[in-house]
Amino acid sequence: MRVQAVDVLDGARTWTVLGDDHCCVEPIEEFLEYHRVLGSSPNTVRSYAKGLQLWWTFVAENGVSWEDPGVQSLRAFLTALATGLSPSVTPLGRADPAPPKVAEATISARLAAVVSFYRYHHDVHGRGALIARASAAPARRGRYRPMLAHLDSRRRRPSSPLRLRRQRAGPPPLLSPAQVRAILEGCAHFDVATNRWRGSLRDRLLFATLVETGMRLGEALLLTHADWHVGRGDTPFVEVVPKEHPHGQRVKGGRHRRIYVSDELERLYSDYLWALAEATEQEGRTLEDGWFVFVNLAREPRFAPMRPESVYATVRRLRRTLGDAVPQGWSPHWARHTHATALLLAGVPEHVVSRRLGHADVQTTMDLYGWVTEDAEMRAAAEWRRFAEGWRTSGD
Repeated sequence: MRVQAVDVLDGARTWTVLGDDHCCVEPIEEFLEYHRVLGSSPNTVRSYAKGLQLWWTFVAENGVSWEDPGVQSLRAFLTALATGLSPSVTPLGRADPAPPKVAEATISARLAAVVSFYRYHHDVHGRGALIARASAAPARRGRYRPMLAHLDSRRRRPSSPLRLRRQRAGPPPLLSPAQVRAILEGCAHFDVATNRWRGSLRDRLLFATLVETGMRLGEALLLTHADWHVGRGDTPFVEVVPKEHPHGQRVKGGRHRRIYVSDELERLYSDYLWALAEATEQEGRTLEDGWFVFVNLAREPRFAPMRPESVYATVRRLRRTLGDAVPQGWSPHWARHTHATALLLAGVPEHVVSRRLGHADVQTTMDLYGWVTEDAEMRAAAEWRRFAEGWRTSGD
């Protein structure tokens, strides 16, 4: 069995699960189609497809009926994910259990896919009642908690027959100001002797935008030239506008917001715009406001919107070329954590940071970054304040 990407007529991409007969697994496809119609993001559909492909393989190998496998089978599935061993196999010659093969967050996502699948089939077809009652979702962050919210914890809440042992989350991973500079220089640098940029100006603009605006990668890839409001003599800004992207990128929560940027980022975008206009003119094409900002420049189809996979390929290249100058595990999302941390250390109020990040409420920001204002050593780091000096947040 495998998860198969499917390109649909409008250019979007979705995923399904194929069985050993190379046909769609009907119960899974019905569930995934429900989420497509519901408007779930392509990434959610892909995550559900992967979790259900692993589950379907597990029940087939262990002779369990998928229609009502019971909670014990689901527990065995989670054990198999965590250890990489079949339930019928007992490790020998070890004093301790085998180390987890999959991160706890990944196991939780796989469990959520299976439970959601059975909730759907229980509601529609009456199947999988025991698993449908199991809850895989962690407690959601609510709105800002009032002074007496602790009293709610005294109320008795229904327990779940399935529990995942979770490690306490630590601070989000960060890139130091020096590491950010190394990444940007690794993408492109300005040659004073020739008065020209050397390297990929597009990649430098992308990572500079992620760090300075705190956008998610998908939000940055959604930007069109019409969303950049620069060169007008007033404070430059970019707009995060919900729209369709051929590779399934979305604005999380579907919320529009305006993010003010520095003069430096405005100049970088202007330099990229001129270079892009020259490249399109050489191809006999005209650059338009509705074009996506980040497009293919070296591969076909030329000027088509970038895929997130291309960004991660760039990240892998930078890891190799920069070596110890950057953390080997860094990803584009680290830029978002770095942005929020830099603003908080520079004294920007939490509610402003929350709006800039596009969080649904300020409590989410406080849950993720509350440690920043409590860390005296980080607060005393003057480099962070200088790092965020040019970022404009007063208009948020």
